[in-house]
Amino acid sequence: MLEWRHIPTEHVAFIRSTGSKARSTIARCHALGKAMQIGMERKKGFYLIEVISEQFDKLSEEDKIKTVIHELMHIPKSFGGGFIHHNVVHEKNVDKVYQHYCNLKKKQRYPWF
Repeated sequence: MLEWRHIPTEHVAFIRSTGSKARSTIARCHALGKAMQIGMERKKGFYLIEVISEQFDKLSEEDKIKTVIHELMHIPKSFGGGFIHHNVVHEKNVDKVYQHYCNLKKKQRYPWF
């Protein structure tokens, strides 16, 4: 569930931005579209996760992690420049992945469980 082996870390970047006019946006996932990939002769897509500092920094640590999970869930297995839409990437599914993440963290801290 939490394994995102289809996401090569060298093809994903994170940035923190400031000054966005979007009041309710906490983070965004941007993709290098197929046409740009072809034009740049790239074999793999490229995704950029942007967190809006004014909104993201106010969140609790839990909500920050959930926000990053949410944005990563938008990246499809094809890694082709498209997105997985909000009919799949929604609070219920993000919460499932977050719980899985917490369980993995707990097991790493307490491997005898």
